[in-house]
Amino acid sequence: MNANKHIITIVISLLVAYIGFYPIYACNKAPIEQYTRADSKELVEQQISVNAIALGLMDILFFYDQETEESTALHKSQAMGGQLTNIEDIVPIIKFLTTDGWWINGQTIFADGGYTTR
Repeated sequence: MNANKHIITIVISLLVAYIGFYPIYACNKAPIEQYTRADSKELVEQQISVNAIALGLMDILFFYDQETEESTALHKSQAMGGQLTNIEDIVPIIKFLTTDGWWINGQTIFADGGYTTR
């Protein structure tokens, strides 16, 4: 990559959620946080920022056959407005990280309406 570029990895915030039923997902996605930190240090001299955005649950990315009406309602109840994340909620964050937020580096930003907290 050329200097002054950005790497943004998209994950779902379940990687840190303290909730049953998804431990394998969390174990598989957790290394992304370490990758983000490690690569941000490796690429800092080239002025390449590396960040991750942990989305809240989304209909299009998450709900598989094992979900029930009750589990869907539970997930919705855990975030602001009782709703799942929409892609429109995330686009401004990506734009910010690639423009005015260029100084943010090595972070996992949880944009999930409060579904998880850190």
